[in-house]
Amino acid sequence: MGKRVAFVFPGQGSQKVGMGQELFSQNQKAKAALVNADESLGFSISTLIAEGPELALTETKHAQPALLLMSSILADMLSEAGVKPVVTAGHSLGEYSALVASGVLAFEDALKLVHERGKLMEAAYPANQGSMAAVLGLEAPTIKDTISGLEETVELANLNCPGQIVISGTKQGIEVAIPLLQEAGAKRVIPLNVSGPFHSSLMKPASEQFAQLLDKITFHDAAIPVFANVTAEKVEGAAEIKELLVKQLYSPVRFHEIISALLADELDAIIEVGNGKVLSGLIKKVSRRAKVFSVEDLVSLEACVNWYKEEESNGE
Repeated sequence: MGKRVAFVFPGQGSQKVGMGQELFSQNQKAKAALVNADESLGFSISTLIAEGPELALTETKHAQPALLLMSSILADMLSEAGVKPVVTAGHSLGEYSALVASGVLAFEDALKLVHERGKLMEAAYPANQGSMAAVLGLEAPTIKDTISGLEETVELANLNCPGQIVISGTKQGIEVAIPLLQEAGAKRVIPLNVSGPFHSSLMKPASEQFAQLLDKITFHDAAIPVFANVTAEKVEGAAEIKELLVKQLYSPVRFHEIISALLADELDAIIEVGNGKVLSGLIKKVSRRAKVFSVEDLVSLEACVNWYKEEESNGE
């Protein structure tokens, strides 16, 4: 019996100008995927990834397809090398990469979908009027109590790992919340480089339009179980997955619970498939003993493949 691994996919904020360039230049299928992505989207996402400008790549409508493209290319390369997951999960946007890897969505459909999702999210709330911030060193109940009395909307958005929770809301609300959270004992409160109040009730206006968009896309039952951000449980049915994606826009991302479930599943390793090492860091904060690979380049991809192919008797 082969090794049992999970693929986890990072979300928005992991984008970086120049990401994957060495990998893309050395792999013909990756080059072809970039060309196909440009044609599918009707603009050059490959140029934005390679050259920026950073401000444009950070825009939600660009960052989302760029990250899905990066993650899907890496997942394909792992699969071609024989490394296949028994379960998948993603952080926020990363859930769409997980759905591609699990056979729920076709890559081209997912690429167009996240581009449109990004546009809807940007349009759901006035530009520069929404914000998010990472709160370090406080647990959810304390944060919730601290922000509950604010006049402006501020809500829990990403439950990432012990001592790292992201809040989302109006820009004014986040500015008021930061010193209150510091007074409540937060080690740091870091404003995030995002363009809206994602995973908060302020995103609800986008959900109805998004639901109509999803109705035009073909969903399949998952060939590989995928964890849903909204429930932190495995889902496989197409109809349920579609319904949860609508709720995901305005609901907290329960990633800490997903990590805990993965660690309880007696996997041989968890593999972060995408740019950067954000999720690997979160997983290590839940359990220092967790076996985690992040495959953002050719070197780490090769190391992961070599580990996967090693004999079980090596003690891995």
